[in-house]
Amino acid sequence: MTGLFRDRESAERAYRTLGERGYGKDDVNLLMSDETRKKYFADTETEIGTKAWEDAGKGAAIGGAVGATLAALAAIGTTLALPGLGLLIAGPIAAAFAGAGAGALTGGLVGALVGYGVPEERAKLYEKGIKEGGIVMGVTPRTPEDADYLERDWRTNRGEAVYR
Repeated sequence: MTGLFRDRESAERAYRTLGERGYGKDDVNLLMSDETRKKYFADTETEIGTKAWEDAGKGAAIGGAVGATLAALAAIGTTLALPGLGLLIAGPIAAAFAGAGAGALTGGLVGALVGYGVPEERAKLYEKGIKEGGIVMGVTPRTPEDADYLERDWRTNRGEAVYR
């Protein structure tokens, strides 16, 4: 399940609901621009802000040896900062980016999301939303009941393009 949130407050509420349903930080995917991270989370101690940056500083800036650096970051933690692309990727999807190495990045964010199972039109919408300052959140619901509950909650919390 994925959704786009246009502001910090709605994303925080949706993330909090995931925690209340028993999902941990390693279950939740977050994608946002580095600019959005700085705008919403640089000086604020929030659940998403903490998750989004907790491991990103452990690796060196991603440069020439993209594949090797991504693999090393994935082995250290679950957050990737991709300064060249201006993206922050946290959660299980970060491992998918790292596992694919430079190939995932050369295909761009849309290609990587499609590779992760997001339909292309939705991936394009998410990419546009991220560029406009939005936060994409994703999780794999454990049960159909969780999926129904989370979809309703995310839509209530101004989630857009909720896909499951």
